[in-house]
Amino acid sequence: MQKLKTHYHPEINTLENKSVFTRLSTRSIAVQGDTILLLYTERYEDYSLPGGGLDLGEDKIEGMVRELIEETGAKNIRNIKPFGLYEEYRPWYKSGYDVQHMISYCYTCDVNKELGTANMEHYETNNGMKAVWVNIHEAINHNKRTMATSDKKGMSIERETFLLKRIAESIN
Repeated sequence: MQKLKTHYHPEINTLENKSVFTRLSTRSIAVQGDTILLLYTERYEDYSLPGGGLDLGEDKIEGMVRELIEETGAKNIRNIKPFGLYEEYRPWYKSGYDVQHMISYCYTCDVNKELGTANMEHYETNNGMKAVWVNIHEAINHNKRTMATSDKKGMSIERETFLLKRIAESIN
């Protein structure tokens, strides 16, 4: 899979003498025209691609499908194709490691416009996360405003906005 970008969080200026935890994850890209299936999170005031961490030994595509169904209730997932890989290094605040090395495997797919019931994790529901179909350009502009003006933004908004821009370039 083609690497799209390697991003270092501003707090990570070196990996030398750091203990690094690697987390593999997937992201789903379901587009219909200029509309894309995203998650809006009230807590962070941002749009993100559906996805999350892979279970130990889990196949990447099976994990992508699992996360997409859990977070959006997507139905009839088909035509899954690799889009690219986004790699990032960010601070890790749990004991045992200094840095999290996150590798996100991104796949395009088709899904039905009508969504079923999502089965989100407790923290996702508490953060006000919900699946929405939204114009991709509106989502990019919204995330840009959040990055420029909000103190609530999460660490993943740079990744999500970069990926949304790449997706928009590929569909126009």
